[in-house]
Amino acid sequence: MSQTSPISPASGPWLIVGLGNPGSEYAETRHNVGFHLIQRLSERWQIDGKQENKFKAMVGKGQYLDTSTYPAGRLPVILAQPLTYMNLSGEAVGKLMHFYKVSPERLLVIYDDAALPLGKLRLRGQGSAGGQNGMKSIIQHLRGNQEFARLRIGIGHPGDRRAMVGHVLSKFSKDEQPILDKALDNAVGAVEALVSTDLETAMTRYNGTDTAPEVPSDPVGDLPPNS
Repeated sequence: MSQTSPISPASGPWLIVGLGNPGSEYAETRHNVGFHLIQRLSERWQIDGKQENKFKAMVGKGQYLDTSTYPAGRLPVILAQPLTYMNLSGEAVGKLMHFYKVSPERLLVIYDDAALPLGKLRLRGQGSAGGQNGMKSIIQHLRGNQEFARLRIGIGHPGDRRAMVGHVLSKFSKDEQPILDKALDNAVGAVEALVSTDLETAMTRYNGTDTAPEVPSDPVGDLPPNS
């Protein structure tokens, strides 16, 4: 198994978690693209989510109908949006994994990344939190285990690290919206490829997929709590 994709075959449902902040004031912000993708998957897979206070999350349980096989396969999935605010996401993820007996090999976390150009995707099977507070919390609740899949969606860099907090909590512009929509479409494809095939296949098909040109960006540091 390669160092970049240690995910091994496993059984049971996939737990697919999109990170973001709860509340209408954050709903359309860049930092909530993880929530946006979960909502798209919910609509596409016809899975209704509801608030589950015991998990501190919005949770939807259902199946992804894999039509690439004959007969079509029904793959169990759990879609979740932590309602803890970003930097406490691990509380919800830990509770969900424990209750549904989900191993790290069946966990996918989706979140925004300002170090990637707007619309670019990066799917990986392991890695550090990279300064992302939600991922830090999840890794902490997994007792330091970093070997789980994550899909990062580029939201662009403001050009100045001092403007980072305002940037991630800002809304996409009218000109950026089509790029975001295309990125979310591509991200849906990446998730479906991961669930129905394997990590290597999904990475080959979708890594680097974007609709925006490459632009240089500075390393991204920690954001304040609840950001």
